[in-house]
Amino acid sequence: MKYNAEEAIALLRHLIATPSFSREEDATASILYEWLSERGASPQRFKNNVWAMAGEYDPSKPTLMLNSHHDTVRPSASYTRDPFEPTVEDDHLYGLGSNDAGASVVSLATAFLELRREKLPFNLLLALTAAEEVMAPDGMRAFLPEMKRLGIRIDMALVGEPTGMAPAIAERGLLVLDGVARGVAGHAARNEGVNAIYKAIEAIERLRSFSPERVSDVLGPIKVSVTQIEAGRQHNVVPDECRFVVDVRTTDAYTNETTAEMLAATAGCELVARSTRVHASVIPLEHPLVKAAMELGREPFVSPTTSDMALMHSIPSLKMGPGRSERSHSANEFVLLSEIRSAIPVYISIIKSISLP
Repeated sequence: MKYNAEEAIALLRHLIATPSFSREEDATASILYEWLSERGASPQRFKNNVWAMAGEYDPSKPTLMLNSHHDTVRPSASYTRDPFEPTVEDDHLYGLGSNDAGASVVSLATAFLELRREKLPFNLLLALTAAEEVMAPDGMRAFLPEMKRLGIRIDMALVGEPTGMAPAIAERGLLVLDGVARGVAGHAARNEGVNAIYKAIEAIERLRSFSPERVSDVLGPIKVSVTQIEAGRQHNVVPDECRFVVDVRTTDAYTNETTAEMLAATAGCELVARSTRVHASVIPLEHPLVKAAMELGREPFVSPTTSDMALMHSIPSLKMGPGRSERSHSANEFVLLSEIRSAIPVYISIIKSISLP
């Protein structure tokens, strides 16, 4: 078949007009399922994740997953347009989720339809998933175990997010740590007790100087920032507890679990990770997926934002899609129609030119 960009744009307009906040994507999952069914793709649905395989799965071949998400954030109060009214003005298509990541969803889905009957050296899996904006349990966190249960091994992933169709080869991971420094309450006037604030300051200074031995070749050093602190209830009482929050941007040099352990040992006080699931992601420049993008003149970069790549812990993943990151989560979000029209053939060219060893 010859892909139809205008059908992709019409699908995006339908998605924009249908609220799909994270954890509430039932309606857009139905739209995507029906759209793929009408075009003979035989989609499957697991929770609000819609997926399809190009032909029969061949376990002797590797699998390339084409992934993007159809959930959105809630519209900000700064919107001056109806976020659910897909309005076209010149080359602009306005609407919530148009840029992040509806344009990637429809572009990847169209590329999948174009290639699903091609003889490729790998299985081609389309996965349009839910709950990416909040990384909730029913999105990618549920989808990957479901594929494993079905016996489908995913070997590499092309993740659609707004990057201006530049290939993002890496993302930092994220740890949020809750720290508690404990002292002994006492009367401030009599210089009694052990001030927990001072103990917290000592811990924070140690965290500021944290410098592990290994540094990522791509992402550089781990970044540690104390972003919240709270202590004391009365001006004349030495506080016996000081709580603080540490934002840690992790790299591939250490796992999140190891990083949390090293920071807790460094701080010398209670320091507990809220979650360790948002891992750093790095794909080597020599990976066939990256090489295919670079052969089209696309310049790799390190992304400052996170995506479901953070949950694909053992899957080499490349992030690339139409639109611009700075438009995401902004008021009066938009994508250019020309960005969608040009993204589809680029996706097709990259997928067809992947050369496996």
